[in-house]
Amino acid sequence: MNALHAAATPSPFGERLRHWRQRRRLSQLDLAHVADVSTRHLSYVETGRASPSRDMVLRLVDRLEVPLRERNALLEAAGYAPMYRERPLEAPDMASARAAVKRILDCHEPWPALAMDRHWNLVMHNRMVPMLLAGAAPELLQGPVNVLRLSLHPQGLAPRIANLRQWREHLFERLRQQIHATGDETLAALLAELKAYPESFGADAGALPGEHHGVLMPFEFRTPQGVLRLISTTTVFGSPVDITLQELALETFFPADEASAELLRTLAA
Repeated sequence: MNALHAAATPSPFGERLRHWRQRRRLSQLDLAHVADVSTRHLSYVETGRASPSRDMVLRLVDRLEVPLRERNALLEAAGYAPMYRERPLEAPDMASARAAVKRILDCHEPWPALAMDRHWNLVMHNRMVPMLLAGAAPELLQGPVNVLRLSLHPQGLAPRIANLRQWREHLFERLRQQIHATGDETLAALLAELKAYPESFGADAGALPGEHHGVLMPFEFRTPQGVLRLISTTTVFGSPVDITLQELALETFFPADEASAELLRTLAA
């Protein structure tokens, strides 16, 4: 009970600020320089001897590149109202954003494309994505569908990924970077879960992590029609003022060779 109570109690602003400064590996002098404040005053703010103005809070979180969700928490810890709204993508006033995401995904056909939230849960996808999910365990396809869990679970897509060990390490590195940037404990727990899954199913035993010598890391996926070789890009909104949109990521796949492109065209037809 005490642990739960402590976790629910917001820490003082100075403690939260120090946490993000250290996470970004900045000294007080470094942060004071880029935020245009004195080192002494910044030290007073971190120790609670001085209270920051709202303008200073916003300037500090901007220089520290704090995600919008955590900016709200810092504002509240400093005694100010949250600045950024969080609305579900299905909300009526998010209709234009929702339509834009759908248009991007649909226009990407016949290549697969999907949208995910901050925890890698599937939010939207184009009609090519379900074609690649056939054969996965039904419980992994029930909402919310976690893309990483579905990809690496032994009853998910993992047995069909020809370069599983390479792709697994690639996803782990992306997840580590996201955890470092956000400090999200849910993502840390997800990484620990994924690491416990098998790293090989025999067919890719020779493909060791880090052995790929190409320019881009391919995603090699077995289908009844042949092996798809894909490369992926991740797109985020450039200047969102809504938490949901900032945390939304669009994963778009492209064929890595002409054989894969032709196979995708055939599947789409």
